[in-house]
Amino acid sequence: MCIRIIRRMDELRRIDLNLLLTLHALLAEKHVTRAALRLNKSQPAVSHALAQLRTRFGDPLLVRHGGRMVLTARAEALTQPLEDALTSLNGLLSAPDFDPSLTRRRFRLSLSDYASRIVLPPLVRHVRHEAPGLDLAISQAGREAMLAQLTDGELDIALGVFPDVPEDIEVQTLFQEEFISLADKAVLPAQGELSLEEWLERPHIMLAMRPDANDEIETALAARGLRRHLAVTLPHWSAAVDLLAGTDLILTVAGRAVGPMQRHRALRKFTPPLDLPRFAYQQAWHIRRANDPAHRWLREAVLTCSQPANSQNLSTRRPERPAEALAAQP
Repeated sequence: MCIRIIRRMDELRRIDLNLLLTLHALLAEKHVTRAALRLNKSQPAVSHALAQLRTRFGDPLLVRHGGRMVLTARAEALTQPLEDALTSLNGLLSAPDFDPSLTRRRFRLSLSDYASRIVLPPLVRHVRHEAPGLDLAISQAGREAMLAQLTDGELDIALGVFPDVPEDIEVQTLFQEEFISLADKAVLPAQGELSLEEWLERPHIMLAMRPDANDEIETALAARGLRRHLAVTLPHWSAAVDLLAGTDLILTVAGRAVGPMQRHRALRKFTPPLDLPRFAYQQAWHIRRANDPAHRWLREAVLTCSQPANSQNLSTRRPERPAEALAAQP
């Protein structure tokens, strides 16, 4: 028994733990470049490590098939034991509690100007107070592009509406949102609201990253065999609201995007005469980031700063740890 243990210890001494971490990333990503991004290493370094692993295990581990890389049977068999071993080792060597005030990191977020208006200001105040060494790089993209950038490691967190995501992307609901319509008071009935027929007869503004996009409103109309006249399509919600006064245009948007109506005295908001269900506004990230303490802290901050009741004076508060899932789901 002692001889067997000694032999196993000798085997462990000959294995570089960094090789096992690289193997774990390669088995998870099935892609050398994405594994390199996950490990914050260069692609040549990961390619060299893969060559060493192939020699060590006497197996190619990753092979090209149909234009993509797939795991060999040997690599498939290694996946779960390696995951269990690294999880146990991580628990053994776990670092003390994460201190945001000491972190020095740069995170890349993608969000629309809608989220930039309602989430970003309280988030920036909170981060500057609690984690001044944490930098935020903000970009904007469409839904499909954001998901691709998360997968490729070009983004850390994306904010938006994600009804369908790949298996390697995790999402969390930040809040529930509903649609409202806006128009100049002068072109609305003095009493009551527009019927569906009247609403469809008016020219509309659509918010979209691309002029040919189909949003939730277009989908709901198409389900009933209806279409609306899109007189203006643009990607900027704040500019869209400013287009309404003095025109016959109608804008239908998420309610929180508009804010207090005192800012828009010439306008009136009303319920769209169309069944538009509430939707979940979410944050999304790749599973490779799930257990990163700094990333987890930032996700919790995003969640807390997204709540209407917590949108003010967050610079003096730490975010509470959120529940695993919000109760209200779409």
